[in-house]
Amino acid sequence: MAGETIKLQKYLADHGIASRRKCEDLIAAGAVRINGRTAKVGDRVAPGADRVTVRGRPVAAQEPPVYYMLHKPRGYITTMQDEKGRKCVAELIAGIPQRVFPIGRLDRESEGLLLLTNDGAFANLLAHPSSHVSKTYRVTVRGGVTQAQAAALSDGVVIDGRATLPAEVRVLTADTTRTVLEIVLREGRNRQIRKMCEAVGLDVARLKRTKIGAVKLGMLKAGAWRPLTQAEVHALRTSAEKGGRRHAVL
Repeated sequence: MAGETIKLQKYLADHGIASRRKCEDLIAAGAVRINGRTAKVGDRVAPGADRVTVRGRPVAAQEPPVYYMLHKPRGYITTMQDEKGRKCVAELIAGIPQRVFPIGRLDRESEGLLLLTNDGAFANLLAHPSSHVSKTYRVTVRGGVTQAQAAALSDGVVIDGRATLPAEVRVLTADTTRTVLEIVLREGRNRQIRKMCEAVGLDVARLKRTKIGAVKLGMLKAGAWRPLTQAEVHALRTSAEKGGRRHAVL
């Protein structure tokens, strides 16, 4: 429709600049201009009519959507650039021809499955709190785990003043020095598993994300990436959309 406007952060995300939240940060930092003036959070643009730039570079028409998985090693932060000079995932995906950004995060000392795309709408769908797309982690903790600790993790614990959603917790292996757990979450709060374990007195030695929805990390080597299959993209989209519909009904 002629003259239709959309939120600036959505426009940027839809054009593969970054996730919608990161685009809001770029706007707030003064990095975005509309027709030559510095944009503000809350601004709207008319696609095809307004000229939008990010750090002086025009926002080009979006490339065809692409979807990748990366096996993030420990020691890398989930960002495309870092002003402190720390290792970031951008170094690992330099061979990807399109400009992509991560969906969600893994903290610096965590490893495993990380999704990347240039499809802002897809990223927002998966990252939205209502989607409840499951994320599976292999968690190695020092020492043993009691039934009470496992039950608390499963039922939900209070972190940052708010209770976590129920989780699936299973003991994979255990000995006198360490226990390996499989934990399945359906929310994505900052450093959630580490904080949950800390809340019940467990010390995390290693944390690896092995699965998102039906998409498995499999045998992909640390530091390597590959495109998602059409079936994998469809499965992720379907899972997120079903979660959103369940949330709307509730």
